[in-house]
Amino acid sequence: MQIKELRVFIPCDDFDVSLAFYKALGFEADEANADLAILIGGGSTFFLMRNAQHQSVKELSLQLVVADLDEALTTIAGIDEGNLKYTPITHEPWGRVIYLTGPSGELWHVTELQI
Repeated sequence: MQIKELRVFIPCDDFDVSLAFYKALGFEADEANADLAILIGGGSTFFLMRNAQHQSVKELSLQLVVADLDEALTTIAGIDEGNLKYTPITHEPWGRVIYLTGPSGELWHVTELQI
């Protein structure tokens, strides 16, 4: 089997809030329909889907690799989503990381790799 790409489906509780959040992070959105958007950034693609089955995303963790974490922190700090939660820059063995919680509880490891 030749694997060409892995695409993740991220369920969200509030589709409009989540779509605005990901656009503010810098992803471009192409809405497939009222319940699904294709988000593209840096050669990566994922699907944002309305959470009709009320799936829990609290255990979902994803890594977003960026070139400049200080720039990413400025972008994140500028997102006006009310209860946005993120950590200060943390130093890990593999690089610098901001842990960012998305609108539905998904955890993003926004990372500047240093390995």
